[in-house]
Amino acid sequence: MSRPLLIVVSGPAGSGKTTLCDRLTRAHPGAIRRVVTCTTRAPRAGERDGVDYHFLSRPDFEAQVAAGVFLEHALVHGNLYGPRAADVVAHLGAGHDALLNVDVQGAATIRAKSAADPRLAGALVTVFVRVSDRNELRRRLTGRGTDAADEIDRRVAAAEEELRHAGEYAHVIESGPREADFAALDAIYLAEKARRP
Repeated sequence: MSRPLLIVVSGPAGSGKTTLCDRLTRAHPGAIRRVVTCTTRAPRAGERDGVDYHFLSRPDFEAQVAAGVFLEHALVHGNLYGPRAADVVAHLGAGHDALLNVDVQGAATIRAKSAADPRLAGALVTVFVRVSDRNELRRRLTGRGTDAADEIDRRVAAAEEELRHAGEYAHVIESGPREADFAALDAIYLAEKARRP
């Protein structure tokens, strides 16, 4: 049995990273466990607490930050996000691959913490999903129908900064059709599993 992986996936809003993570988890149900992230943002239609995110009040989130609960945490688009370190460790300790969908700030923090923690260093795999065409990114964000126009403008502007960090990742997927993106992520996962006995 190969060593468990800590798979960190990032990309701008609209890159499809959440869908990709969900598909990868479904494709390998006995192996991969998605780490449910905590957030202070309000649930979108259909999202469930404890399944899609752990939805926390800002004071609760900040109290957990002060207690050192999070592997990393960041302010993104005006809301706080962070995975609990204990959730990651529990998945890895049980022999499961842990999958995290985090922003570039979070990925940088995890890389830094992994450099000082041999358990994480040997497990870490980083993947960036890049959408280089600004118009395509805007089309995807608009097509979701979940954000107001000013929020879409904010996310497109933030994406330009996020794209500058793609080179910090071990793997970069140039986003195209959904099936091709998933095939690329699945191939990365299988290759990383094969090289870590």
